[in-house]
Amino acid sequence: MTIVRIDAEPRAIEIDPARSAVLMIDMQRDFLQPGGFGEALGNNIRLLTAAVDPCRALLAGARRHGVLVIHTREGHRPDMLDAPPAKVERGAPSARIGDRGPMGRILIRGEPGHDLIPELYPHAGEPVIDKPGKGAFYATDLHTLLHNRGIENLIVCGVTTEVCVHTTVREANDRGYRCIVPGDCCASYFPEFHEVGLRMIKAQGGIFGWVSDSRRILAALG
Repeated sequence: MTIVRIDAEPRAIEIDPARSAVLMIDMQRDFLQPGGFGEALGNNIRLLTAAVDPCRALLAGARRHGVLVIHTREGHRPDMLDAPPAKVERGAPSARIGDRGPMGRILIRGEPGHDLIPELYPHAGEPVIDKPGKGAFYATDLHTLLHNRGIENLIVCGVTTEVCVHTTVREANDRGYRCIVPGDCCASYFPEFHEVGLRMIKAQGGIFGWVSDSRRILAALG
């Protein structure tokens, strides 16, 4: 067993990389590329791209050191039986979940927009979790997968900080996982939400987890 010490807030944390996983949340074309769901809601998608290069570096380091990498995608069945009307109705009237967009039906599994961006595409053998909600544990087999691999620590990256990343961290915390969030590997359409979201995670002695960055995590691994 090899233990590494990661510099983080509110304090450093020691982890065993063999019992850790990188969880890459929803780095999908529908959220990060023109014509997707994020842009249809009126968001500036360029605000999310700042996280791509740090995520790419972190993934490379994790793969070099044999850390499990898991990807998630938010989206729904083509028949949309798993898409609650209350969720669908909140979208822009002209471009809601299931509607046709430049990359196919918005947030529908199997459509081009639902796929992950090329820069962060999974390597062979890396699990991809398709989730119908914000949190990665809801209506998925993620907990079973992590439990079977003996995973105790999650390095949670992705978009958006205050929505799917935060929801997943809260879910993981309640299930007993220790979560480390590299702030530069997350992003939001609202910079102030990103900042406050990270502050909430590390508040009160780390009520939901630890906040670090890709540089410090890579230094600890390497």
